Amino acid sequence: MSTPVAEQTQTSKIAPLTSLHAWKALEAHAQQVRGLHLRRLFADDPKRGERMTAEAAGLFLDYSKNRITDETLRLLLELAQESGLKQRIEAMFSGEKINITEKRAVLHVALRAPRSESILVDGENVVPQVHEVLDKMTAFSNRVRSGEWTGHTGKPIRNVVNIGIGGSDLGPVMAYEALRHYSRRDLNFRFVSNVDGTDFAEAVHDFEPDETLFIVSSKTFTTLETMTNAHTARTWLLKGIGGHQSSVAKHFVAVSTNAEEVTKFGIDTANMFGFWDWVGGRYSMDSAIGLSTMLAIGPDNFRAMLEGFHAIDEHFRTAPFERNLPVLLGLLSIWYTDFFDAQTVAILPYEQYLKRFPAYLQQLTMESNGKHVTLSGNTVDYETGPIYWGEPGTNGQHSFYQLIHQGTRLIPCDFLAFAKALNPLGRHHDMLLANVFAQTEALAFGKTPEQVKAEGTPDWLVPHRVFEGNRPSNTILADELTPAALGKLVALYEHCVFTQGTIWQVNSFDQWGVELGKALAQKIIPELESETEPELAHDSSTNNLIRRYRKQKE
Repeated sequence: MSTPVAEQTQTSKIAPLTSLHAWKALEAHAQQVRGLHLRRLFADDPKRGERMTAEAAGLFLDYSKNRITDETLRLLLELAQESGLKQRIEAMFSGEKINITEKRAVLHVALRAPRSESILVDGENVVPQVHEVLDKMTAFSNRVRSGEWTGHTGKPIRNVVNIGIGGSDLGPVMAYEALRHYSRRDLNFRFVSNVDGTDFAEAVHDFEPDETLFIVSSKTFTTLETMTNAHTARTWLLKGIGGHQSSVAKHFVAVSTNAEEVTKFGIDTANMFGFWDWVGGRYSMDSAIGLSTMLAIGPDNFRAMLEGFHAIDEHFRTAPFERNLPVLLGLLSIWYTDFFDAQTVAILPYEQYLKRFPAYLQQLTMESNGKHVTLSGNTVDYETGPIYWGEPGTNGQHSFYQLIHQGTRLIPCDFLAFAKALNPLGRHHDMLLANVFAQTEALAFGKTPEQVKAEGTPDWLVPHRVFEGNRPSNTILADELTPAALGKLVALYEHCVFTQGTIWQVNSFDQWGVELGKALAQKIIPELESETEPELAHDSSTNNLIRRYRKQKE
């Protein structure tokens, strides 16, 4: 049996990660620098804070407050070279089927490519297809936003409900919250994902059916949670409008590729917006999955967001690794994950509009690189996929920052901030940014026992008020949170994930780990709903829980 070409090109030429020269050198180097403190590194190099920075497409990265030396950086860059990162970047951008377990290309970069570009999949340029869908989304969005599109009773649409799950929900809801400043305030947007009925009930609680549009986002139009909510929405609509079946086509559109199921549901396929198997769900917010985003912020702003994505795509593809923002972020996360046993990364946006950004990154990062086997099917013997988490500043400072500053765990942090406020109110923004800079300074340098004593602190209290420091962080600054800036930030982390996955030699583009629980749930559902006592063949715990639930339900 022959090995697929994509697998041959991606795995056969790269030795196991832990056998690479740079990896072995990093292991030895980590022992040498483990005791170095950022206080010492900055004292020995007064220009460090100016030197260890990089900038691209309006994003400024300060990575000087990391526990690295020039030698660390040199070895990490060598690791990227030995891992074939440059070749794998080219493979992705050229449409090779680097998702080997599903035999698919990985081309979210095509979703934001200009019309003039050519990106081939199986010999066909997919860029015209992308823009055909974008043009269709634009025409539809303009009709809804202008009031030309009306519901079954002739009323214009005032409410939009996006029904999806995973990437079909996390991307749209994050983008809506992030870009709410640019959204139409006379349109209401809600997002339903959870199969828990409360999610749907609360989303439509104060909506009128004849003014509500549902976007059902499911590639196959068979996703359990999405279609359960979609059918509930259909029932809610028909009940509210008086049972007119023809009303479904005026109040539902689909983001899907399954025309047969879409038609069966009652949606006109003229209002079906497609996408492709080379777009993974967690990489799809800039595809037709972003239809709710376009409805909220308008086609021009949506295209500006795509231009932001593309700017970082080109930077990632062409910039030398030592000045490449996604590569630097990816390498630094590998440094802490694999050589300092750091298990998490904190994402700390100092921008309230980005309150859902950490949750969005959780899927992007952990569904991509939460893998225990390599591309060639071997079990890894090193750590992959750190846990990403976070909350907006300054809220988090009064919550979990205590653990980051004085806890026993090493937690690298990414601070995100913007020079200009979208809602300038007196001193608010200066105070916000002062906290960004103060937190990174405090994490890096801490406070010594001598400094605490000099403040007149009693000896018995000194240990409690000491800050060890040496807690690493990156600071990412942009001018203002615009649609383009959001696109740049998302692309930055997409390509950071790609960098990590390439070096860890895992497939960042499948997600088999979500399948087992879903399959078992399909077996359990009829056991919960059966009118007669079902014959159970699970483990004793699961059997007991099923029986207990059935009894309580009665």
